[in-house]
Amino acid sequence: MQNEEIQETVEPKPEKKGDFSKEGLKTIYSDARSCAVKILCRVERTDAYLDKVLDTELKYSVLNDYDKALLSELTHGVLRWVRRLDWFLNGFYRGQYEKCLPEVKNAMRVALYQILFLNKIPYAAAVNEAVEFVKKIRGEKHAGIVNGLLRTIIRTLDNLVWPTREIDEVNYLGIIQSHPNWLVRRWINRFGFDDAQKLCEANNHRPVLSFRVNKLKISVEELLNKFKEKNINYRPVSYLNYFFTIKLMSRIYSDDMFKNGYFTIQDVSAGLVSHLVNPTEDELILDVCAAPGGKASHLSQLLNNKGKIIAIDKYLSRVEIMKSNFNRLGVLNAVAVHDDISNPKTDLLKSELIGKADKILIDAPCSGLGVLSKKPDIKWKREVEDIYKLQKLQLELLENSLPYLKPGGALIYSTCTVEYDENYFIVKSFLDKHNNFVLEDAKKYVSGKVVNKDNCVELFPHTHYADGAFSAVLRNVL
Repeated sequence: MQNEEIQETVEPKPEKKGDFSKEGLKTIYSDARSCAVKILCRVERTDAYLDKVLDTELKYSVLNDYDKALLSELTHGVLRWVRRLDWFLNGFYRGQYEKCLPEVKNAMRVALYQILFLNKIPYAAAVNEAVEFVKKIRGEKHAGIVNGLLRTIIRTLDNLVWPTREIDEVNYLGIIQSHPNWLVRRWINRFGFDDAQKLCEANNHRPVLSFRVNKLKISVEELLNKFKEKNINYRPVSYLNYFFTIKLMSRIYSDDMFKNGYFTIQDVSAGLVSHLVNPTEDELILDVCAAPGGKASHLSQLLNNKGKIIAIDKYLSRVEIMKSNFNRLGVLNAVAVHDDISNPKTDLLKSELIGKADKILIDAPCSGLGVLSKKPDIKWKREVEDIYKLQKLQLELLENSLPYLKPGGALIYSTCTVEYDENYFIVKSFLDKHNNFVLEDAKKYVSGKVVNKDNCVELFPHTHYADGAFSAVLRNVL
């Protein structure tokens, strides 16, 4: 009777290899490890980003909370360390590893990640899950190869052959710290080997979740008391005294404190940008790349819901998310607008706002190379050419913002990248063209600890323990 009950609660397995019917796929992708393989294959094959694919999977998943957390750990972990994983897999694979079937390759990556990085998962469990998955989709032969390869690696863990720095330090650091060579080379040339290594190491740390207390709805003391009541540990963040970090909460977005708008997820590097804007109640603030609205809602908080903020984004779906965030956080002085400052469609941007903005925030699209700990797939989807393509867009956004600025007003330019060519180079290029603008000293608004020699805010993950970011204030003085 006991065996019959167990059988009734287990979904039937696909009857044969290649059973990709709807019911067969449900069974194949019924656990965290197989779902991880599915997500990794999609990220690898398409332009899709991990966070979007993972969010969709988690939204409709029947996995329990533990397995959802494991799925997130496996997908982020594999993409964070994929180059190091491939170094070892390629060394043990008989044949051309690059031609290995994507599902098989990613099943081995998931297993090896667990073996090398997750101490609490037994080696046997990692291997067996990979073998069973490959058996379902590719049959006994491929499963046998996977089994043999992984068990061989386990037997030789203490004697694995690593690359050597003496032969090629770029390739060495790229493999050891799992970054693309083009990026490692840039950082070694700019920072030197030791600092480049520290930056790569920081990018590979599991990210810390940061939040901003929403003082429109609750005081810092009241929120922290609620955290204590729920036994949620938090730590203050340097530079801004109402930002904190917490250990990842599995249900943070469904927690009543979040849904009630008492706090919002935001890195302190983003918070510093709003302080550079330095809004006052009599000003009109324009945020031209605003979605999902984190900085606009922070500006609203700094203004205590006074003044006026117009938050613009060119993607309607993101504007709807921004409206939802404003509503959750109790933002009353910000209007979310669907439009594009580079190609205005509404009367608001075509005429009504011309020459009216006191401050314009340009949180420009960028390479995102300052947030690799949170979004490890970015480093594999970027090429050096992308940086120079983005420069054109960044400069265009600054130029297209000018008609809306009042005399004496300020442009606040920000990115979430550590790349000079997207940061100070853009600021300098703009100033060289517009002699009626000056670069203000950011120390007027924020701690000098986050201000570089050029008087701009510049943060690096390995020195500031925050997202890599840049921001500057460009003041019209004529």
